[in-house]
Amino acid sequence: MTSTNDVRKRRILCTALFILLLKLSRDDEKTSVNSAHLRPGTSVSANLSAGLKFSFLCLVVSVILFLLGLGLYIDTTNPFLMHLASKFGYDKQQYAVIVDAGSTGSRVLAYKFNRSFIDNKLILAEELFKERKPGLSSFADNPEKAALSIKLLLDEAKAFIPKEKWSSTPLLLKATAGLRLLPHSKAENLLNVVRDLFTKSVFSVDIDAVEIMDGTDEGIFSWFTVNFLLGRLSKSNQAAALDLGGGSTQVTFAPTDPEQVPLYEKYMHEVKISLNKEINVFTHSYLGLGLMAARHEVFTKGYNPEDTNIESACVNPIISNRTWLYNNIEYKISGKDSGKPSQENPVVDFDICLDLIKSKVMPKVKPKPFSLKQHTIAAFSYYFERAIESGLIDPFQGGEITVESFRKKALEVCQTPNDEQPFMCFDLTYISVLLREGFGLGDKKKIKLYKKIDGHEISWALGCAYNILTSDDKYNS
Repeated sequence: MTSTNDVRKRRILCTALFILLLKLSRDDEKTSVNSAHLRPGTSVSANLSAGLKFSFLCLVVSVILFLLGLGLYIDTTNPFLMHLASKFGYDKQQYAVIVDAGSTGSRVLAYKFNRSFIDNKLILAEELFKERKPGLSSFADNPEKAALSIKLLLDEAKAFIPKEKWSSTPLLLKATAGLRLLPHSKAENLLNVVRDLFTKSVFSVDIDAVEIMDGTDEGIFSWFTVNFLLGRLSKSNQAAALDLGGGSTQVTFAPTDPEQVPLYEKYMHEVKISLNKEINVFTHSYLGLGLMAARHEVFTKGYNPEDTNIESACVNPIISNRTWLYNNIEYKISGKDSGKPSQENPVVDFDICLDLIKSKVMPKVKPKPFSLKQHTIAAFSYYFERAIESGLIDPFQGGEITVESFRKKALEVCQTPNDEQPFMCFDLTYISVLLREGFGLGDKKKIKLYKKIDGHEISWALGCAYNILTSDDKYNS
């Protein structure tokens, strides 16, 4: 008995061939007309054209019969089928607007997809990326300004998307660790002003369009985005995704050994990667291990909560009263004299800073993703930014470096007074500790650093957009 999938595959093949035949038929008609104009009344030409049409028809019928016989064995995710409808114009455009309300800034990502009439697959065509700083959490005491910052981003999305598509374009805002770390009442006040703004939007807005995002979703959507853009979703060796934000960090990978799955049982989730395939993925969001949250944890160690004038052993002594804003509180950060090697050449005592960071990181890395080292690793967000700013990789091409490279660069930066990058010593040391001691990666483990892949931003927003357009019947029809 023929299964539903078998029938679907055969329909896809027939549709693909029908489109191809229709396209070629149109081209053939144009050629015939042109030939008639060039050589009117030439019977040989007419006979030749008729013969070619008959031969072509026989060929098409033979191919259809052959493919129907082998239809069960043909992969319908083949790029030929995926792009055929788009190439000949037999597809439609769909858009999605996602606002990433992060801890350090809000970003709007608007996506244009071509949806194939053949297999209903979404093909990413274009995207818009705009950012405004600071993040929503900075407006905790002034929610109206938060709404204004989001409105300005939505105006950018409206300019990107054709007017006739506005009402069929989903709009969502997902807040991440910045709002998770705020008191509940303040976070809700911010979300409510955005909800009021969204009710007046020209886009399609559901009741749950504005919310604090679960860390699990953030990790899964980021992992999906990376592997979608790398073309690895349908393969067996998907890349692990490491996302270092301001308030939290996410680790997501698909264990290759089935025996590992029970070890991560609480953190395993099924992810749909195609119409007919799901895989098990480990993901966890380590709240408080984002770069800015870690700075705050280390810088304020030993101080009372109300203290805002702070000295830190992880900051070079030449830094004095440098302003740093965290969780809507303004701190004055100064370096602590390490006593070595001299006042003429002040440096950070790297070992003291290293031990201080370890003491804060290690207790929070639970569970420890000990099989992460078995995977190709794609890292982004602050991993990429700090590697760029410290000269570890090319700012335009990205690159691949080892875990050891972060440790060596951290040591170098901590020994070099730099007034322009006052917190780089801490940031690089923290990243190296997180990767090495926290996640258990060896010094020689290679990390691929990305900001974009094929011109597209690495963001959980792409995975989120793809999910809503494929899972919600309102858009998936």
